[in-house]
Amino acid sequence: MFFGSGCRSGRLPIRSRAPQTARKTINLMSGRSKLVLASGSPRRLALLNQAGIEPDALRPADVDETPKRGELPRACANRLAHAKAQAALAALKLDDNLRGSYILAADTVVAVGRRILPKAELADEAAQCLRLLSGRNHRVYTAICLVTPNEAFRQRLVETRVRFKRLTEDDLRGYIASDEWRGKAGGYAIQGIAGSFAVKMVGSYTNVVGLPLYETVTLLGGEKFPIRDGWLNAG
Repeated sequence: MFFGSGCRSGRLPIRSRAPQTARKTINLMSGRSKLVLASGSPRRLALLNQAGIEPDALRPADVDETPKRGELPRACANRLAHAKAQAALAALKLDDNLRGSYILAADTVVAVGRRILPKAELADEAAQCLRLLSGRNHRVYTAICLVTPNEAFRQRLVETRVRFKRLTEDDLRGYIASDEWRGKAGGYAIQGIAGSFAVKMVGSYTNVVGLPLYETVTLLGGEKFPIRDGWLNAG
């Protein structure tokens, strides 16, 4: 009878007003929705900019990215993206200007079967990766982890299958000399020269670059981040 009486008098039940009040509190505290990218990757920043989204800050998370013994590629990507998001959240709690921001973290893993390839830092590492990828299929996994202003964690994993042509020794020597492979998972950057190695790709191209745009924008929009606010200035 209480709720019935409330409806007849034109007043909404208290339980219907509570979520709106919570959202208003968040907005009043932050002034506007802010986004922090927990990455120092220029590729991920460029991809977000491509979608018309400009992060308010970059806060690369310092976590050990070494795969655990026997860890599968999917599990590794998910674990590291979550760890980066947690590290960024802890850091932002000490920053009055960014506390309560959305936090976006990601991790990309290149794998042949169950084998996770390293982020090549040495020429020998890159050459070993490329010889392994030559003429065969591999998979690229990117896990994205979004922390909302209420500190809820939302996560997605995206998989793309890629097949490389058979690389000649000239291909290998020339690509190693280009230095594009340095610091890249699997020893290559698909957005550069290595794009000419890809015979076939099934799935998201931006996932292979390092941030699957469709899934990222969908995740942000689903959590009420204003993804279209920057579109007017995109041109």
